[in-house]
Amino acid sequence: MIIEMILIGFLFLFILVTFFASVAFGNTIGDVDSDDRLQKINNDPKKFQISVVLALIEKVSVIVLAIMLFIVFSPYNIILGIVWTISRIGEGLIQFYNEKNYWGLLNIARQYSGTSGAEKNSWSDLTRTILKTKDFRFKFAMISWSIGTLAYSIVLVTYGVVPHIIGWLGIVASILVGFGNGIELVKPNFKVPAIGGLSAILFEVIIGGWLLFYSII
Repeated sequence: MIIEMILIGFLFLFILVTFFASVAFGNTIGDVDSDDRLQKINNDPKKFQISVVLALIEKVSVIVLAIMLFIVFSPYNIILGIVWTISRIGEGLIQFYNEKNYWGLLNIARQYSGTSGAEKNSWSDLTRTILKTKDFRFKFAMISWSIGTLAYSIVLVTYGVVPHIIGWLGIVASILVGFGNGIELVKPNFKVPAIGGLSAILFEVIIGGWLLFYSII
């Protein structure tokens, strides 16, 4: 069981590292200028490819994490175990599909660079649609994250698997993320403060670090 706990802690941290690395290489979420995005892809297509590969690794890791959490913690509460497994696998699959479509911008960028006028505008419009669709699906994925995180955070608090403060932080983060993304789905022009995302990052750093290093010690 110690090995499984170490692996879970590692995955929590690995997912964050690959996410931020992907963003650092230019993987984008949210309101992004389509022409600027295509130009950046053309300027450095290899950097774009690396960003997508890192994102795909992250999504696969999310699915593996969900399964590992089920193996280790579902004996405490099988119903909540099923909830978080379905939710977080759903999150991973939604985002994996998102990145698969996002990869298509590589070909669009090539077409965009070789055209002008109305045809160039049509490629830009198509890119804008892909980016908006990616952002829309990302919000659904984050709602799935919040449901899954709420489920296993309740287990953490109820059964004392980790210090209660960590479980409570997960509950707060899941509520903030779910509520914030739900509002933005209903009102796309309304931007919720980033406190939900920051609390989610803090929770995953703490629980990942605790499970990894405490298990080793």
